[in-house]
Amino acid sequence: MSRKGQLQASREKIDAIDDEVIALISRRAELAKQIADLKRKEGTISYYRPEREAEVLRRVMTGNPGPLSSKEMAVLFRQIMSACLALEEPIKVAYLGPEGTFTQEATLKHFGQSVTTSPKLTIDEVFRDVEAERCDYGVVPVENSTEGIINQTLDSFIDSSLSICGEVELPIHQHFLVGVNAQDTKITRVYSHSQSLAQCRHWLDANYPKIERIAVSSNAEASKRAAGEWNAAAIAGEACTNLYELIKVSANIEDKPDNSTRFLIVGRKSIPPSGDDKTSIVVSVRNKPGALHTLLTPFHDKNIDLTRVETRPSKSGKWSYLFFIDFLGHREDVPVRKIFDGLSDKNANVRVLGSYPRAVI
Repeated sequence: MSRKGQLQASREKIDAIDDEVIALISRRAELAKQIADLKRKEGTISYYRPEREAEVLRRVMTGNPGPLSSKEMAVLFRQIMSACLALEEPIKVAYLGPEGTFTQEATLKHFGQSVTTSPKLTIDEVFRDVEAERCDYGVVPVENSTEGIINQTLDSFIDSSLSICGEVELPIHQHFLVGVNAQDTKITRVYSHSQSLAQCRHWLDANYPKIERIAVSSNAEASKRAAGEWNAAAIAGEACTNLYELIKVSANIEDKPDNSTRFLIVGRKSIPPSGDDKTSIVVSVRNKPGALHTLLTPFHDKNIDLTRVETRPSKSGKWSYLFFIDFLGHREDVPVRKIFDGLSDKNANVRVLGSYPRAVI
C-alpha cells in the first residue's frame, strides 16, 4: 500500500474510534442523568460528590496504558465528568477574581469547563456568597510554595461555618507582558499582584532593575492597566495574555521553576472518605511552655503525617494563638478520632475545618 493509502487507512481507523468514543460518552451522560433522577426521587440534593470524582480520577490514572500521560488522561476525564454533572445539576462556584486570575484557572482545573463561575473581589466575599447559598462552592488561595501562607484565607475560616471540600495544586508560571502599542525597550513601570512581584524579584533585578514595581489588587488588574499604557508592563499568567490581548515579551520568569500555589474548595457540607484524604483543623490551646509540643505529640505517636502547621494570633486575647494544622487522613479514620479524643483530654479546643480528597491532578 502506498504512503497515501496508509495515511487514509489510518485516518479511517481514527474516525471509527471517534464514533465509538462519541457513543460511549453519550452512554455515560445518559447514566449520569439516570443517577440524577434517582437522587431526585430519594430527595438527595447533593449531585456533586468530590470523593467519588477523586476515586474515578485516581482509577483513570492508575489504569492508563499510555501513550498519553496519566495526568493528560485524567484532565480529559475531568472535563467529561464536568459536562455530565452539568446535565444533572449546574454548579455555581465563586472564586477570587477578577477573570483571568490563577484562582479562576484553579477553579476550572478542579471543576472542569462546564461549571458556572462567579468572580469575587475579596476572599471574604467568596466565603459570604457560599454561606448565603448564592454559590454552591468557593475557591480561594491558601499558600504559595515561594511566598508562603495567605493569612486572609486562614482568618476567614475563624468566623466561618464553611468546610473544606477539596484542594487544587496549580503550577504558577509568570510572564512579562506588554500591550500592542508598547515598546519593551521603553518600559518604565510594571504592574502585578504583590505576590507575583515577589515571585519574580530576581528576574526583575536582572532584566529591568530600574523600572517602578507597582502592586495592584490582582494580575488581571495589572494586565488591564498594561494594555492601555505604552510604557507599562504586567506580570501575569497565560489566561491574562489571551484575555487582554497582551504580547508576551518573556515567559516563565518566576524565580523558582517549581513555583506552585495551593487552593482550597469551600462548601457547606462534610465530605465522606475517598481513600486518600487530607484533614485540616484549627486548634486553640492555653499559652504556656510546651503547648505546641503537647499538641503535636499525638500525631507522632499515631504515625500521622503532618503536611502543614501555621500559627495565627487569636482574636480572643493578647498573646493567644491558633494553630492551623493539615495532616494526611480522614476525620472518620480510627487513628484520627483517637487523636481528637486525646487533644480534648489536654484541654485543647479542636475545630475540624474539613476532611477532603487530596489533590489528584
